[in-house]
Amino acid sequence: MADDIPDEFDEPDDDAAGSAPGPAGPLTYTVPAPAAGLRLDKALAAGLPDLSRSRVQALLEQGCVRGDGRTITDASLRVKPGQTFVLQVPEAEAAQPQPQDIPLTVVYEDADVLVIDKPAGLVVHPAAGNADGTLVNALLAHCGDSLSGIGGVRRPGIVHRLDKDTSGLMVVAKHDRAHHGLTEQFADRTLSRTYLALVWGVPNPRQGRIEGNIGRSSADRKKMAVVTGGGKPAATRYRVVKSFGMAASLVECVLETGRTHQIRVHLTHIGHPLVGDPLYGRGRSGRPGGKFASLLPEPARGSLVGFPRQALHAVALTFRHPVNGEIVTFRSSIPADIHELIVTLETV
Repeated sequence: MADDIPDEFDEPDDDAAGSAPGPAGPLTYTVPAPAAGLRLDKALAAGLPDLSRSRVQALLEQGCVRGDGRTITDASLRVKPGQTFVLQVPEAEAAQPQPQDIPLTVVYEDADVLVIDKPAGLVVHPAAGNADGTLVNALLAHCGDSLSGIGGVRRPGIVHRLDKDTSGLMVVAKHDRAHHGLTEQFADRTLSRTYLALVWGVPNPRQGRIEGNIGRSSADRKKMAVVTGGGKPAATRYRVVKSFGMAASLVECVLETGRTHQIRVHLTHIGHPLVGDPLYGRGRSGRPGGKFASLLPEPARGSLVGFPRQALHAVALTFRHPVNGEIVTFRSSIPADIHELIVTLETV
């Protein structure tokens, strides 16, 4: 967020969405003497001409490169003569998503941009395992041919993403000028994104800033983690809006950067994973909520432990309109499923 990983990665992707994916299957590359000291991504792109450097970088991020008996995700790793790397390149997908009449909750629309309130469960763009039924398919039906090619064939109009099971606000560009303007705001971090998360426990202090590079977990390639070496800089500001005893709290998060699973990873890193998070929410005990769940009586405990998605909602979005320059802000109500959890906690 494909939607198992790279969707909360709200900054534009480095690899071009419309570029050819190259050959599928395992590719092997052994570093020749003249390539010694090169960055890994540069060496692989030079030695495997069917893959662009951006494609190699994407494969590294996805955990598809192995060398020296381990998965390697660091594109800046300096290679040594004789090292051998194996790349597992996924099968190519159909190049062109098709329009599908999927209902959209449109918060705002003009000739330049579209702001939608994405429901939980909707994948943002086609990828392995989700060839259709995505937000992109819905946008192509809603906007027609105007989206063609904007931001890449596979992701027309998309400038940022949300995880499949994260709900809330997204802005979509309807033409190239708007796409470029919005992309610049993501790059220079002038676009503001605010989320509400229901988390296990109560962060201490109740307000602060979480900072730590995020990269792929060395223990589980399906996960991201705060890493001490490599990764990308990431920062999240948070404040506790309301606490429910010591068992859970409603937390507002503002992204300073946009990395894969950033809020989920950062809150887990400080010991307060999201309620319902299937990937990060089990704690050291291996049970959802860990020690915090035991602080709740039934039925509240069962409601939180059994919540079927990460309790994360993109509640506010502020940006400079890419054409008229006006600063605009949009807000979204907490969805019914998270609201019901909060009501349950308030009755405890």
